[in-house]
Amino acid sequence: MAVLLHSCKQETKETAAPLIDVKTFFKNGEKSTFRISPDGNYFSYRADYKGKTNIFVQKVSDSTAVRVTNDTLRSIFNYFWKGDKIVYAQDIGGDENFQLFSVNADGTDLKALTPFPGVRSDIIDALLNINGKGKELIVQINKRVKEYFDPYLLNIETGALTLLYDNKENYDSWVTDNNGVIRLASKTDGVNITWNYRNTDKDPFTPLLRTSFKDFFSPASFDKDNKNIYALSNIGRDKVALVEYDPATKKDVKELYADNNYDLSSIKYDRKKQALTSVHWEAEKQEEHFFDKEWEAIQNGLDQKFEGYETEIVSYNDARTKAIVATSNDRAPVKYYIYDFQTKETNEVANPFPWIEEKQMSHVKPITYKSRDGLEIHGYLTLPLGLAPKNLPVVVNPHGGPWARDGWYYNPETQFLANRGYAILQMNYRGSTGYGKKFWEASFKQWGKQMQDDITDGVEWLKKQGIADEKRIAIYGGSYGGYATLAGITFTPDLYAAAVDYVGVSNLFTFMNTIPPYWKPYLDQLHEMVGDPKKDSLLLAEASPALHADKIKTPLFIAQGANDPRVNKAESDQMVAALKKRGIDVEYMVKNDEGHGFHNQNNQYDFYGAMEKFLEKYLKPKK
Repeated sequence: MAVLLHSCKQETKETAAPLIDVKTFFKNGEKSTFRISPDGNYFSYRADYKGKTNIFVQKVSDSTAVRVTNDTLRSIFNYFWKGDKIVYAQDIGGDENFQLFSVNADGTDLKALTPFPGVRSDIIDALLNINGKGKELIVQINKRVKEYFDPYLLNIETGALTLLYDNKENYDSWVTDNNGVIRLASKTDGVNITWNYRNTDKDPFTPLLRTSFKDFFSPASFDKDNKNIYALSNIGRDKVALVEYDPATKKDVKELYADNNYDLSSIKYDRKKQALTSVHWEAEKQEEHFFDKEWEAIQNGLDQKFEGYETEIVSYNDARTKAIVATSNDRAPVKYYIYDFQTKETNEVANPFPWIEEKQMSHVKPITYKSRDGLEIHGYLTLPLGLAPKNLPVVVNPHGGPWARDGWYYNPETQFLANRGYAILQMNYRGSTGYGKKFWEASFKQWGKQMQDDITDGVEWLKKQGIADEKRIAIYGGSYGGYATLAGITFTPDLYAAAVDYVGVSNLFTFMNTIPPYWKPYLDQLHEMVGDPKKDSLLLAEASPALHADKIKTPLFIAQGANDPRVNKAESDQMVAALKKRGIDVEYMVKNDEGHGFHNQNNQYDFYGAMEKFLEKYLKPKK
């Protein structure tokens, strides 16, 4: 029996929103991704420059900002402060071979720190709050071989790289202690993961713990003595819990916290206080359990001040006098505030999306329904504002991953579609993360099968509720969601009136052959989770929509980035070719300056504008 957790009747009393221009939903925020400098004198943010997001820096005491980056080809997304410099990552055309750059707070001395074409660089440890490490980072770079990364000490002043470990064993991840020393290294044989441990950087690594990839063991930090490890683990459990693990005895010392229904997902550790702060997980909404009373009191005060919103301290200065606080909810995108630790006062520093009016956005309601084989499926239903929840056109929107999940937050896609009069159903089908080991394993070798059934069962639930007009249901998704879109119109051809596939997999054989080189150590896991092209050839053939294009009769729109390293352009090309061979017209959008998903603003405008016309043509929502 499905449970609707919030009454639909409530929404009918609200005024229907006016039709809002598509660009309003997808326009880059005026200011976003705020960070405060370590000395507390500056804050930084991302903002538009010639159609791309760049980084700006402003003195806390000033009203004007300085643009410190000049990228006109691709937006900058990830950045952070390190001392008096800003470090950021950038790739070329969406190829995900990120290079690292640094720049001064006044925009001078812009330096390429890892200028290696076709090579990827990632941060292992920013070495914050560690004495003597003010100009250094620990990074991993795959320039020796593409499949594996070596750890380096990187000086952001000079760009000098010092190899920290000659990774001849091909370890694939690293964990540092509170002094910034690499103490743990993991290695996979494709199915099993071995964690290796050392007491000091002079000692060799020795095996510590071997797990199947089906078990989760993620060291998050060391304790204040750099002795025991705080780890997230589901070894011997169904749900991921927070444990204290002793590497000397190779055993859990104790379970520190667990939730009966959900996996814990991350911890916060305060290096300056040398204390475990909190553990975080996602239930229907975000949840957090605190170990540190001081940080708990701060968070409780913010939650009370911003009732009805989720609040998070996203950045604070070294002296713990100033912080940047972000607030948001299902109807309101993020706003940023300066928070004073002493006075507890908050002052709005930016509303990045002033054109979004919360009262015109739709409510996102957590829901549950039962799958045909009895699993409880969690999801979210978004209804058009001011319309009765009856006989509505629907867009079914399975998430990507597939080993990820949807949550309760402001989503411009969802709000855009709701504003057009569609109900949107998002479901965390089997395999979605956060619901325990058994629920995850239930997805193994079920692409196009029981995973797809969970989506179909959600559609049938909507019909039984009377919410969906069964003749006006579309399916749209990106990445795995794109695959689920293609599978939906292939294996349930009468269910959907229209479909939009965004960078989705169409052929499981070609998909396996074109994955990025740094995924190859995990190929055996993919074979067990999705299927082995040799041993499970019949299974993969059955589940590959491109091989069953003759079953498709639903109007289809496909969008693809030409440089996509995850879902190769050939995935979309072959589906389009197969349909055109049968004389079926399929709308196809390719962007030559994009990878896995469209990030450039004009491309987003093109995509969502085309999607709007496509859905309206086939679903014709009632006005």
